[in-house]
Amino acid sequence: MAERYAISQVEVPEGAAVPELVKLKMETEAKLAEAKKQALAEKQKTRDEERAKLKERTAAYEKEYADTAAELVKLRREAKLNGNFFVEPEAKLLFVVRIAGIIKMSPKPRKVLQLLRLKQLHNGVFLKVNKPILNMLKLVQPYVTYGFPSLKTVRELIYKRGFGKVSKQRIPLSSNDIISESLGKHGIHGVEDIIHEIYTVGPNFKQVSNFLWPFKLSSPKGGFINKRHGFCEARGGDWGNREELINDLLRRMN
Repeated sequence: MAERYAISQVEVPEGAAVPELVKLKMETEAKLAEAKKQALAEKQKTRDEERAKLKERTAAYEKEYADTAAELVKLRREAKLNGNFFVEPEAKLLFVVRIAGIIKMSPKPRKVLQLLRLKQLHNGVFLKVNKPILNMLKLVQPYVTYGFPSLKTVRELIYKRGFGKVSKQRIPLSSNDIISESLGKHGIHGVEDIIHEIYTVGPNFKQVSNFLWPFKLSSPKGGFINKRHGFCEARGGDWGNREELINDLLRRMN
């Protein structure tokens, strides 16, 4: 606690008599100053160690992403050489954006959007691809658009618009200490750890996703096409599943 507080210094003129109470005060402040110095040194040491570990983990993550991409390229080439079709791996991560307001919305979709934490227009959240989530999205399809974000999109969203939920407050991710305090028990101490956990849909995805405040996006540059019609309709529209094309929309909204 001592490192959080400023400690005043009592200056006594040379040769002056020092009362007992002032002597006691000076001794107490000297002890507090020493405790503060030690606490700051320990905190700095811990921070340096965590930073070094985070750098190592970040390098390992980058290698993992590169190896995965290279493996996919290799499998596609092999399939092409052998005259086969390559089936792309199923996506594990969804990003859902709310594109409709609350007017003329029935209670059931309104409740589902609330459960998905999409309480405002142009709010966005990361979700895991599973049966319950897909069933919930079917109920609110005319009010949302979603797809499979790329690593670049995940990184840009978190770095530019990432906020954490600390004591029910929206706090900017300006320091790794904020992340360590909330997610340190899950082994997550930095923004790159969050990106890796989200993109790979790791074992702590639920905790990390709940820690991230729903993303508040801007209106897309160039606007929407037609929010009353689905993206997959022949005439073109906006709501529904965009798959990989969600990345283009998110770059316009970020």
